[in-house]
Amino acid sequence: MLNTDETATLAAFKSCLNELLSPLVREHRGRIVKTMGDGVLAEFASAFDALICAVAFQQAMAERNAGSSRRMDFRIGVNAGDAVLEDGDVFGETVAIAARLEKLAPPGGVCVSARVREDALGRGDLAFEDAGEHYLKNIERPVRVFCLRLDASASLPLPLPDKPSIAVLPFENLSGDREQDYFADGLSEDIISALSRWRWFFVIARNSSFAYRGRAADAAKVGRDLGVRYLLEGSVRRAGQRIRVGVQLIDTNNATHIWSEIYDRDLTDIFALHDEITEHVVTAIEPAMLHHEGMRASHIAAADLNAFDCFQRGMWHLNKVSAEDFRKAEELFREAIRLDPGLALGRAGLARTLYGRAVYGWSADAMSDFRAAEEAARAAITLDAREATAHFALSGALLYLGRHAEALKEAERTLSLNPNFAFGHFRLGQVLIYCGRANEAVAPLERSIRLNPFDPQMSAMLSTLALAQFHAGDYAGAAARAAEAARGHDKRAPLIRAASLARLGIISEAHALLTPSLRARAAALIGGGPYARRDDVQDFFDALRLAGFDDLSLRADLDEAANSAIASDSGWSSSG
Repeated sequence: MLNTDETATLAAFKSCLNELLSPLVREHRGRIVKTMGDGVLAEFASAFDALICAVAFQQAMAERNAGSSRRMDFRIGVNAGDAVLEDGDVFGETVAIAARLEKLAPPGGVCVSARVREDALGRGDLAFEDAGEHYLKNIERPVRVFCLRLDASASLPLPLPDKPSIAVLPFENLSGDREQDYFADGLSEDIISALSRWRWFFVIARNSSFAYRGRAADAAKVGRDLGVRYLLEGSVRRAGQRIRVGVQLIDTNNATHIWSEIYDRDLTDIFALHDEITEHVVTAIEPAMLHHEGMRASHIAAADLNAFDCFQRGMWHLNKVSAEDFRKAEELFREAIRLDPGLALGRAGLARTLYGRAVYGWSADAMSDFRAAEEAARAAITLDAREATAHFALSGALLYLGRHAEALKEAERTLSLNPNFAFGHFRLGQVLIYCGRANEAVAPLERSIRLNPFDPQMSAMLSTLALAQFHAGDYAGAAARAAEAARGHDKRAPLIRAASLARLGIISEAHALLTPSLRARAAALIGGGPYARRDDVQDFFDALRLAGFDDLSLRADLDEAANSAIASDSGWSSSG
């Protein structure tokens, strides 16, 4: 940096650091390790991130210098490789080479190693000049150096939004029949519209993504051009009345495939087929992206997490379903709220964690957590009334507070905002069970499982479906589903199976399931659900009596639980 007035220079340097460099480093997945006088050391998730950040900073400085009487020029060196991390600092040859490259850069310029230049090839309209091999101080081998040309023609990728960002390219028609273009285009448009219902997605509009029609799309370049992390590609092939749709989700940062699927269908009702495939694709993309984003956020240093990173990491822990992970999720959601009080998702995540830990039996005061969950969910809705997950969370809190009519209204509102939210269908079915409308609960629960077949809380979802089938009188179906849930170690599944088998007259098998440990927890497991009607709890207990479970000392406990709107020990597992 060139300046003769040291005091003013230092003040200007700090201004550039705080106003330009620090925000750009965070935006490009980096962190500032330390400042050294008038120098800065930063590390990034990838060499390309570091390079794009360097270019963006030098271009921002050029604009700043153009309108200022005090010119500030920076030199930047970028290198890639392994480094030693110790007490938050980084050391090693990789760092030393970057420092030497900085010395070779002209004022306002960027010098990079050959490895950085290779990583950037084909990923942007950036031009490099070969500066030859250099023997750098304290580096044994020569290093090939390239200088980046920073002129008006240098094209930078658009910055990635804080939200998970995706572009859906027009599906390719492989049928050889141009008349089938309408089917491929319609499917792409339906998926774009459905994805846009997810308030935590940044979805590129149709007109922009359809500009790539008929072009061989390089995932990295599309990601750079549109400023998105994810790309959805698809193809359609028709033969007679059969149609095959192939879909794949790609991370544009490294061109890796995150998820793919092939759908083979009969072409009868074209609109129904559009709806079916759209539903399957969108409900598969949401958990795939959520998991991928959570994994990415888990590798970001805690000091560098932004509000949305905290939300994503919190959801990653929430989906692991353990007491410790729920504790970590709560901390992350509260930090997300602190960093961005206007982030509705942070409050919705907090609500799900608070009532979830009470439902799973990890709460010191379940009722206080249910009330706090309601408060957090209502705050999320105040911030964004169209956020489906906030209404979903509120429905769960209200259900366990015994306010069934309100819970049902919020469950229905959830699905009106996002009909492709698999958990939304689960919530509707769950609320209907406890409202005494089990016949209506089976269909939304089955749909939830079909839409989300690999959810980590699948055993709880299966046992909830089994409970609905039991109360609806489908005892064979309930016994089968409860057996599946029991294999996933759901706590209530053996009781549901025993009650169902007893109703089917298979008494010996039902009795064998009633182990001493299960008997000891029966009151909480039966009465712990937030039933609106005492008759439903009694129905369950009567079935267990048929199985040979007639402990008179326990009946008083069961009666007390049946008469309580909210059980104090909620042993019923519940997805949330």
